[in-house]
Amino acid sequence: MLNTIRHGEPTDKPNLLIAHGLFGSGRNWGVIAKRLSDEREVVAVDMRNHGSSPWNDSHTYPELADDIAEVIEKKWNILGHSMGGKSAMMVALNYPEKVNRLIVADIAPIAYSHTQTQNIDAMRAVDLNIVEKRQDAVAQLAHLDEGLQAFFLQSLDLKEKRWKLNLDALEVNMPAILGFPDVTGKRFEGETLFLSGANSTYVLPEYRNKIKELFPNAHFAKIPGTGHWLHAEKPREFELAVRTFLNLDY
Repeated sequence: MLNTIRHGEPTDKPNLLIAHGLFGSGRNWGVIAKRLSDEREVVAVDMRNHGSSPWNDSHTYPELADDIAEVIEKKWNILGHSMGGKSAMMVALNYPEKVNRLIVADIAPIAYSHTQTQNIDAMRAVDLNIVEKRQDAVAQLAHLDEGLQAFFLQSLDLKEKRWKLNLDALEVNMPAILGFPDVTGKRFEGETLFLSGANSTYVLPEYRNKIKELFPNAHFAKIPGTGHWLHAEKPREFELAVRTFLNLDY
């Protein structure tokens, strides 16, 4: 069972489950989750091989979807970003009876050609034996963008001197993480929002036919002035878009 962080109390509205992206954790979503919990219970999970959830040698989207489905107690809303967005789509396609509404943040159900192994190499290169405080690790990650430094350091366990990420498994499974399974014949008929950063290239117009095949009730929106990390760059605008979609009458 995945590690969960619960915000708020159950209400008459369906719970919201939040699935983070690669190298992230449920903690990353604390502020947005807490703010959204004024209307419904919000459950942020640590995906497998991340945070305080169990490690596993395998890391495929059907497995990630199975993990999430175990957490869902009734018919919930699901919000997922990047890797979490692909996982959320997989839950909706494999367990449609468990999903009320789906929000996919800046990702599409396609295979991407980029890789994240350079970030795995950067974290591995940190000599954790000499890291006594965050600044020691920052100095060793100085070649990275400051935003990436801060993001990665949220997964650094200073006390245990280890990354709370199964870097070996994530590296081996990188092709599966960048890809998307063959889901021929599957569809999710529920209301779905593909929410993207206006400056991002992760959800291009040419992907819309594929999206509509799998999610016929898909809606599309962009947050101006944001890239792939739209929820971190403009959290209030992101929160408003999520809140509005969850409460709209279709």
